[in-house]
Amino acid sequence: MSLLLKNALILQGNDFSPLHGFLGIRGTLIDYIGETRPSFTYDDEKDMENAILIPGLVNAHGHAAMTLLRGIGSGLPLDRWLNDAVFPVEDRLTADIVRAGNALALLEMIACGTTSFTDMYNDPDVLIGQCMGCGIKLNIGRPFLCFDPEEKLEDSFRAREAFALYDRFHMAADGRIRIEFPIHAEYTNQSEPVRLFSQEVKKRGGRIHLHLSETKAEVDACLAKYGQTPPEFFASRGTFDNPVYAAHCVHLTEGDLAILKDHGVTPVHCPSSNMKLASGAAPVRKWMQEGLAPALGTDGCASNNNLNMFEEMHLAALLAKIQSADATALNAREVLAMATRNGAAAQGRSDTGVLSPGKKADIAAVSVKAPHMYPDFDPAELLIYSAQGSDVVLTVADGKVLYENGKYLTLDREEILKEAKKAVRQLYGESNGF
Repeated sequence: MSLLLKNALILQGNDFSPLHGFLGIRGTLIDYIGETRPSFTYDDEKDMENAILIPGLVNAHGHAAMTLLRGIGSGLPLDRWLNDAVFPVEDRLTADIVRAGNALALLEMIACGTTSFTDMYNDPDVLIGQCMGCGIKLNIGRPFLCFDPEEKLEDSFRAREAFALYDRFHMAADGRIRIEFPIHAEYTNQSEPVRLFSQEVKKRGGRIHLHLSETKAEVDACLAKYGQTPPEFFASRGTFDNPVYAAHCVHLTEGDLAILKDHGVTPVHCPSSNMKLASGAAPVRKWMQEGLAPALGTDGCASNNNLNMFEEMHLAALLAKIQSADATALNAREVLAMATRNGAAAQGRSDTGVLSPGKKADIAAVSVKAPHMYPDFDPAELLIYSAQGSDVVLTVADGKVLYENGKYLTLDREEILKEAKKAVRQLYGESNGF
């Protein structure tokens, strides 16, 4: 199939330079961008007048099924939020409940222009099947946790499941599914098992996704236990000898920043979650001054309440200015890069993240018809400071239209909402008003 998007404002290339014209899609790839109509024909055409085309958004850190935990434990700090609110509910999760939560997340993300996301949660094989069916891109793995310092890797069912998942699904669906090896966090693991697991990942050429230095309490506990910060812990265990992207990275020393830079670790900024849990303001400007290329993520709905990457971009831009007391701290195009090509690079997807011929056709079209989108002095500024997720009118992944003008082309919205309500009743009971 081929598709021509015409009369659009296209933010093309690495610098998001605006071009009024045409974008052609043939198969899974962008095959044309130009001011004039291409000489070759397409199977279908869509008029994108009054829309801005941007690369599909990449949510580089989240927990999809936590849509069903949306807002629980609000007002609690991270440790109490996890132990008093989240973990007791997660103990009641089944594969069917996870499936319902995942589907609800897919509805939300696709409608807000997300074409690829990274997930770390229960029953990853369930989400893999759902993403293979609906057309979105997914990086996922079986999270590695270990609570016994004497546990051998060959005795770890989590490690066995992680490697089996990789062998079964890595690069499935023509590469839309990428299996990686999440290590949940330092505080949910032990020293020697992490070292051995990291070695095995390196043998497979794998990629690691983890939580890192999210709170001061996490850093203090790691220092007390090992005499090391979390980045020092993972670096000394060989974890960072693999490609790694790390969520949060709020509390970093100068030495930690040097470790991340030396090992090419990508920090993933999650501003909504960090603010809601009072974890702190990540030093994004300092990351970038050190040569790091941060990505952007929502985290899960229990600590964010939505999966809207436009909100994350908006908050990331504002928070950087407050954190640094510098109104120039993070400009609109830098934020767009975090949410697109930086996230794609963190996922190991060098074939996407920018709108250029030869790249994958992962695209979001944002309408400028709403009152809050006028006037437009700079489209990048408009997207970061004015646009809402609800302004997305078209979502395309690998050249396939997933969402258009409020309609899902690969998901059954009504059935998903029905199953979500059923799952919420199972989790919380009808006595709670569900």
